[in-house]
Amino acid sequence: MINVFTIGVYNSTEYSFFGKLTKNHIDMFCDIRQRRGVRGSLYRYVNSNYLQAKLKELGINYTYIKELAPTSEIRQKQKDADKINNETKKQRTSLGEVFVEEYNSQILSHFDMKNLVASLEKTGAKNIVFFCVEEHASACHRSLVAKEISKLYGNNITDL
Repeated sequence: MINVFTIGVYNSTEYSFFGKLTKNHIDMFCDIRQRRGVRGSLYRYVNSNYLQAKLKELGINYTYIKELAPTSEIRQKQKDADKINNETKKQRTSLGEVFVEEYNSQILSHFDMKNLVASLEKTGAKNIVFFCVEEHASACHRSLVAKEISKLYGNNITDL
């Protein structure tokens, strides 16, 4: 059985971010962002090339699962909700109802989660983390992915 974790990057440092991964013995890093970069230098350590090189150095396997990324249209619905709620992406602590409905119907309902978990297990991974940028899992689609895995397999989910 695998252990499932989620992690975001906002309000972390390079040291704390990679420290959480090593402390929890993460051996498979699943990047589920739509775009694999972050603007500016503050979070440069999660830009794709640097991130993959650092994970390799730490002995952590990396996989990009673009099919689990929300579409631009779904992301726009969350941006609209954020604007109504007068909050930024970095301030958000929960996903909007419309985002959750759209993500579940357009992405998760068409994604073969059982196949993903089976393929991750075949790699020998024991501690798998799903990554996107938001600080709080509840403010990010990675929480929806983790809930789906938990629903199917009864895994506990830990947000790092």
